[in-house]
Amino acid sequence: MADLFVAESKIAGKGMFAARGFAKGETVIEFGGIPATYEEIEEKYKHLENYFLQVDENRYLGPSGNFDDFLNHSCDPNAGMVLRGGKALLVAIKDIPRGEEVTMDFSTTMDEDDWELDCVCGSKNCRKRIRDFKYLPREIQEKYVAAGVVPDYVAKKIRG
Repeated sequence: MADLFVAESKIAGKGMFAARGFAKGETVIEFGGIPATYEEIEEKYKHLENYFLQVDENRYLGPSGNFDDFLNHSCDPNAGMVLRGGKALLVAIKDIPRGEEVTMDFSTTMDEDDWELDCVCGSKNCRKRIRDFKYLPREIQEKYVAAGVVPDYVAKKIRG
């Protein structure tokens, strides 16, 4: 895919970068990877746990061997996950210029109360910890809901 490339990241290791500009609302990539339940990750993929993305209450996508494996977290992201037509898509939530690292806030998809990680994104808005969506400050939750990047399985828990 000529739209993306992998390079050294200022955030962590390698990252996924835009080889061309992406407009706000444009699909950057479709997530692929090993489909698994939480139980399957615990039983068969524990060594890959950090590479699984939650896409439903008990459905995850693991490593794909594609650019999405290099997506880094940021507390000030330029993209987010949208579930559409049975697909998990990474969509620009602001314009992404050519050469910029593509990032998302992993917390927007998380509703499991299990996995947490220290954040090293370096953003001026860094929260220092990646945790479930319900732990984000209300104004940040509302910003992500308005951007359309909070899946229903997460959003329904905060609606009350």
